[in-house]
Amino acid sequence: MPTPHKHDHHDHHHDTTSACGCAHQHAKTQQGCSNQSASSKESSSCCSNQSTAHTHGADHCCSDEGDSPDDESDRQSPPLPPSSQQYSWQVSGMDCPSCAKKIENAVISLPTVARARVLFATEKLVVDASSDVRQQVQQAVTSAGFVLISPQSAANNEKKPENILRGYVPIILLALLMAASWVISTFDEYTGNIAFIATTLVGLWPITRSAIKLIRSGTPFAIETLMSVAAIGALFIGATAEAAMVLLLFMIGEQLESYAANRARSGVKALMALVPEEASLIVNGQARPVAVNLLRPNDIIEVAAGARLPVDGELQVSAASFDESALTGESIPVERQPGEKVPAGSLCVDRVARLKVVSQPGDSAIDRILKLIELADERRAPIERFLDRFSRYYTPAIMLLAVLVIIIPPLVMGQAWEPWIYRGLTLLLIGCPCALVISTPAAITSGLAAAARQGALIKGGAALEQLGLVKMLALDKTGTLTEGKPQVTEVVTAPGITQDYLLRMAAAIEIGSHHPLAVAIVNYSRQQQVTIEEAGQRRALSGVGVEGVLDGKTIAISAPDRLPAGEISSPTHDRITVLEQAGNTVVVVTEDQQVIGLLALRDTLRSDAVAALHELKSLGVDAVMLTGDNPRAAAAIAGQLGIDFRASLLPADKVQAVTELNQRQATAMVGDGINDAPAMKASLIGIAMGGGTDVALETADAALTHNRLMGLADMIRLSRATRANIRQNITLALGLKAIFLVTTLMGLTGLWIAVLADSGATALVTANALRLLKKRR
Repeated sequence: MPTPHKHDHHDHHHDTTSACGCAHQHAKTQQGCSNQSASSKESSSCCSNQSTAHTHGADHCCSDEGDSPDDESDRQSPPLPPSSQQYSWQVSGMDCPSCAKKIENAVISLPTVARARVLFATEKLVVDASSDVRQQVQQAVTSAGFVLISPQSAANNEKKPENILRGYVPIILLALLMAASWVISTFDEYTGNIAFIATTLVGLWPITRSAIKLIRSGTPFAIETLMSVAAIGALFIGATAEAAMVLLLFMIGEQLESYAANRARSGVKALMALVPEEASLIVNGQARPVAVNLLRPNDIIEVAAGARLPVDGELQVSAASFDESALTGESIPVERQPGEKVPAGSLCVDRVARLKVVSQPGDSAIDRILKLIELADERRAPIERFLDRFSRYYTPAIMLLAVLVIIIPPLVMGQAWEPWIYRGLTLLLIGCPCALVISTPAAITSGLAAAARQGALIKGGAALEQLGLVKMLALDKTGTLTEGKPQVTEVVTAPGITQDYLLRMAAAIEIGSHHPLAVAIVNYSRQQQVTIEEAGQRRALSGVGVEGVLDGKTIAISAPDRLPAGEISSPTHDRITVLEQAGNTVVVVTEDQQVIGLLALRDTLRSDAVAALHELKSLGVDAVMLTGDNPRAAAAIAGQLGIDFRASLLPADKVQAVTELNQRQATAMVGDGINDAPAMKASLIGIAMGGGTDVALETADAALTHNRLMGLADMIRLSRATRANIRQNITLALGLKAIFLVTTLMGLTGLWIAVLADSGATALVTANALRLLKKRR
C-alpha cells in the first residue's frame, strides 16, 4: 500500500542573487507513492539559483517570473486545501481513455477526495485528498471494474512473463459456444434457439456486471450499459443469434482497443525499460552491484560496453562513445570527453566507462521525461476537451433518440413494435461514442510519442496542437542560433594599459559567472596566463552592466551603448564600429569611469542553422531574430541567415516584440532556457533549446533535447500531421455513424452490423492514429 508524505536588461548574469519558484506538479514515476503537495520534492520542482545580472550586449536575461503552465486545464483545476495529501497507484485494465474517465468518476465521488487524475500514458492514478483515502480508493476502483496494483505486485508483474492468451479466453469460449449453437440450430431450430440464448447469457454476464459497477460508480452511460440493453432487448424480440453475435463482436472490438492502447503506450514502457535496476558502484577501487535507487550524487559508477547508464553521469578518466538515440533521436553514437554529462538511458558503445553520478534518485533525464509525459496527460488539446464534454451529452441523447424510435412509430403511426424495437436497439449500438472519444487522444498520444523519438519533448496535446498553427518563429541569438560558446577575438587597450592588466581587471569581474561571454573572458585570460583575483563588492547595474572593486579601483564592464554620452572617445567609438560590423560583440572595460580597453567576442552559428531556417521557410514559417546584442553584430548574424532581426532589446522589449508579432500571426519564441522566459510566456508557444536541462524543460511548452535547430521544422511538421490525423479520425467516426444512422432508420442495418461498424470505426481511427508513430523526418 502507498504511504503518504507531507506534501532592465539582464543579459549577462552571475550566480549570486535571484530565485525562482516554479509551480509545476511532478508525479513520481514509481507505483504506490504519495506526497504532500505542499512540500514533497517529487511533487514539485523549484529553481533556486542566486544571481546578479548585468549587460554585455548579449541576448540573455534572467527572470524571476513564475513558469507554471498556463493552459486551460490547469486554470480549471480547483485549488487544493493546505492539508491535502497526494497518493498514486498503478492501474491495470484500462483499454482506452474513456476507461480513465470511468476511474476518475468513481474516485472523485469519495467525500474527502479533492482531485483525481488518471494518467493514461503511464497507467497511473493520482489522488489528492484531505485524509487517508487509500482503502476507499481501492474499493471504488475495484467496484468500477479495474485493479489498483501495489508496489510489490507491480515489481512481481514486471518480472513475470505476461500471459498473452488470458485476454483471449472469453472470446474463444464465446466463439466456441456460438459455433456449437449454430451446429445445433441446423438440426433443431428450437434447441438451437435455446443454445443461442444460453450463449448470450454467458457472454452477457461479465458485461452486465461491469455496467452495474459503472452505474454505481457514477458512469451510467458507458458502452457496457449500451451493450447490455441491446443484447437483452434482442433476446426479448427473439433475435437470439444476433444477440450472441453482438457480444462476440464487442469483445473482439474491446481486445482491439486494448492492443491499440498498449501500442500507444509502448514508447513510454520502452522508456521505462531503458534504466537498469542495478548499477556497478565503485567503492575503494572495487565494483559492487547496488540498487539504482541507492545511488547518490558524486558516487562513482562503472558501465560496461553494451550496458545502459542507470543515472545521469559525468564522464571520468577517458573519452567514450555513447548511443543516445533513445533520448535524442540521433542514431550516430556521440563521443563524450571527460567532464561531459551523459544522460541516463544512454548505451555505452565501445569501452568500460566510469562516471560520477550527477542526478538525485528519481530525477534523471529519463525520470524528467516520464514526468513530462504524465504532465502531458493533464494538458489536453482543446479539441480533446471539447469532445470529452460533447460525449457527456451525446450518449444520453442517442439513448433518448433510440427510445423515441422504438415508441413513436408504433404509438403514433400504428406500426408493429418488433421491427422498431430492433431498429432502436441497433441505433443504440451505432450511437456508441467510442470511436469519437478515442479519435483525438489516440492521435495526440501517438504524436507525442513520435516527437519523443525525434528528440523533442512536447508538454501535452494543447502544445502539440498549437505548434501546427505557428507561422512565425522569434529566435534568441546566443545559444539558440549560435553555439553559445563565444571566443575572444581581439583585445584593444587604452594608452598606457597592458593587455595583461586589462584582462586581469575584466576577469576579476567575470569569474564565477556561467554566462557564455563571462566564461569566454575568463578562459581567454587563463590561456594568456593572467593571474585572476575575484573583485569585491560586485553588483549589477540595472540595464547597464556589472561592476566591482579591485585594488581600491572601481572596475565596470558594459555594452558600449549603455555608457553615458561622451565617455567613449571618437577613435574608440570608431574602433567599436569596425569590430561590430565584423560580427563581434564588444564590451567596454572602465576603471574609475575611464575606458581602459575593449574586448571583442564572436560566437559561431550552429552548423544546421541555415538549413533549419530554409526548411522552416518551405513550411511557410518565417523567422526573426530577437537579441540584446548591438545592431551591427546582430546584422552580421542575421545576414548570414537571411532573416530579419531586432537588436539592443531589453527583456521587456522582447516581450513587446513577441506580443506584436503574435497579434499579426501565430508566433513561437525559441530560446535557451529561463533567460527567455518572459518572451516565451508572451508567445503562442515557447520552445527551449538546451539539451533537456531542468531550466529548459520547466520554462517552455516544448524542448529539443538534441539541441538541433532542424528539430523545429520536425516538430511543426509532426504537429500539422497530428492535426490532420485528428480531423480524419473525427470525420471517419462521425461519417460512419451518420451513414449507419440512415440505414438503421430505413431498416437496412442489423444489430451485428451495428456492432461491427462501431468496433470497426474504433479500430480504424486507432490504426490511423498509430501511423503517426511511423512518421519520419
